[in-house]
Amino acid sequence: MHLSAAIGGGPPARGAASYRDLARLAEGGGLDFVTLELDPYGGAGLLDALELLAAVAPATDRIGVVPAVPAAGAEPGDVAAAVATLDWVSRGRAGWTLAVPAPPPGPPGRGRRPDLPEAVWRAAGDTASAVTRIWRGAGLGPPLSAPVTVLDATEPAARAVAARHADIAFVRAARPEGAGLIRADIHRLAAEAGRDPDRLLVLAELAVDLGGGEVGPEPGAEIALTPDASGGVLFRGGPVDLAELIADWQRQGAVDGFHVRPVELPRDLERFVNGTAALLQHRGLFRSFHPGATLREHLGLHRPARPSAVRGGVLS
Repeated sequence: MHLSAAIGGGPPARGAASYRDLARLAEGGGLDFVTLELDPYGGAGLLDALELLAAVAPATDRIGVVPAVPAAGAEPGDVAAAVATLDWVSRGRAGWTLAVPAPPPGPPGRGRRPDLPEAVWRAAGDTASAVTRIWRGAGLGPPLSAPVTVLDATEPAARAVAARHADIAFVRAARPEGAGLIRADIHRLAAEAGRDPDRLLVLAELAVDLGGGEVGPEPGAEIALTPDASGGVLFRGGPVDLAELIADWQRQGAVDGFHVRPVELPRDLERFVNGTAALLQHRGLFRSFHPGATLREHLGLHRPARPSAVRGGVLS
């Protein structure tokens, strides 16, 4: 099982110190990585998240650092250089999330966010491809040591892009059956593209509000997720209830892990790390240490693909 958490999602904080403390908290709980996505409507620049995590990384030892980079507006050369710098200062613990444009958040209760045009996802794929070509052309390392690429693959048009370019796909689903269907579709597309599907991890993404008490569901009842204002899904309850939900989805084989977005930082992150993750560790469902020095080692992506994934003489 893989667990990760967002440590920001709004306007930039005053400095790197707050993000550093949150990253250290997540590292202490054994999480695989943290993400940082800053709100462009709050005045964030295109590469601000990268620069902030480059300042945070030297203060951590093991946890992966994954900033969000807008798919539109930033030059691939600038992105490739900035992510490579982050990978250097973090000693191989860097990744990047390719963030597609989204409308400003509206009032709550507006329902599901409409799917983005397919052309947006094609442009995102072009950006990912261009950044990868620059890394390889500049000799910044072989594919098995390149920074990890992350993409939200919930929308159907995004799945082909994730299948070709991503190491991790986030999916938003309210039920394990829905997440499992998306995972199967992404893996099918990855195999068709000549990749080893086992080298593309699918993590369920959900907002978590852990401010409530441990009320627990009725015996035999399912712990429900609800839509949130951003078009995602929301868990509201206590750390133990969240551990039960994660364990249930894992038993069903719906996803490879979870990426959580705390509703209220640092409260929800602390309760997730010291409550939910600690309980999963106690049950033997989540490791209590980082298995390697790099993010790819944490995720098991540092090994070559299976021989059956070689298509046309090219190793995926």
